[in-house]
Amino acid sequence: MTEWMGLYPDELKEKLAEMNEKPFRAGQIFSWLHKGAHFDEMTNLPLALREKLRQEGVDQPVVIQEEHVSRLDGTRKFLYALEDGNCVEGVLMRYHYGCTLCLSTQVGCRMGCRFCASTLDGCVRNLTAAEMLGQVQCANRVLGDERVHNIVLMGSGEPLDNYDQVVRFLRLVSHPDGLNIGLRHISLSTCGLVPQMRRFAEEGLPVTLSLSLHAPNDAIRRRLMPIADRYTISETLDACRYYIEKTGRRVVLEYALVDQVNADEACAEELSAILRGMQCHVNLIPLNTVRERNLYGVSEKQVQAFLNVLEKRHISATRRREMGDDIEGACGQLRKKVMQEGKA
Repeated sequence: MTEWMGLYPDELKEKLAEMNEKPFRAGQIFSWLHKGAHFDEMTNLPLALREKLRQEGVDQPVVIQEEHVSRLDGTRKFLYALEDGNCVEGVLMRYHYGCTLCLSTQVGCRMGCRFCASTLDGCVRNLTAAEMLGQVQCANRVLGDERVHNIVLMGSGEPLDNYDQVVRFLRLVSHPDGLNIGLRHISLSTCGLVPQMRRFAEEGLPVTLSLSLHAPNDAIRRRLMPIADRYTISETLDACRYYIEKTGRRVVLEYALVDQVNADEACAEELSAILRGMQCHVNLIPLNTVRERNLYGVSEKQVQAFLNVLEKRHISATRRREMGDDIEGACGQLRKKVMQEGKA
């Protein structure tokens, strides 16, 4: 059944035709699957059809293996178990405007960003669209009467490295007969795969594109992100401008402040210069220290000094609100811990 959840309604009709079932059942099944229903809950389907569906496989591709709740702000950290024994993470955050889910697109990541725990053990495999949808459904079950309103594809994995399944997920999660989450309420984060960024601009999906920039020049970016060996900052920002032109959406630039690397006021001045005139917003992130890589976070004074320079240069910027600090909210930390303990 895992495979079925990742199908469009027309594809479901084809599957049903192979089973000699009426095509109108596709709409019913699609609706039930995207509500996260189990077979016994699909009450408007004949018992014989439900039994056929049961024989196709399991009805939910993802379950919550562990859940940790922050005592500070109520943020929930999920460790999702997948059918093949792998696991990924998600973070559910409550804001005044609704609940936001940060979900994963790959098991691990192969991009190698030095500050990210998700990439320490490389990429095991891509997630399917069904597995991404399953993460949302699990969060909705936890929320009960509430629902996930916003999604950020910023968990483990590089979304544009799993291009086809991520685009399929976006079209399915926004389908009016499914979860019906508006694409303008979804953000996709990329480390800067330039050809895929340009291709994604042509999809007609008005999601917010977030670029993990993290440096004002190529020399510093190469120290932090292997992708900088393939694409320069100039090429990457040109792809952002193309996305802005095609979608009319501003781009968010993620900038993790790393002590003694990219966090001084000179870096802030240089960043301001390369962003001048661009329709963007800078999201400053105090680094979660990664001791394995000898990368350390900054003081609040350093964050404010950097932010002040950007504001003085008329660059839209904010400091990201930190949530779930007491439950290791940053993606990759919980999965790595569980793998080391042999629980995955």
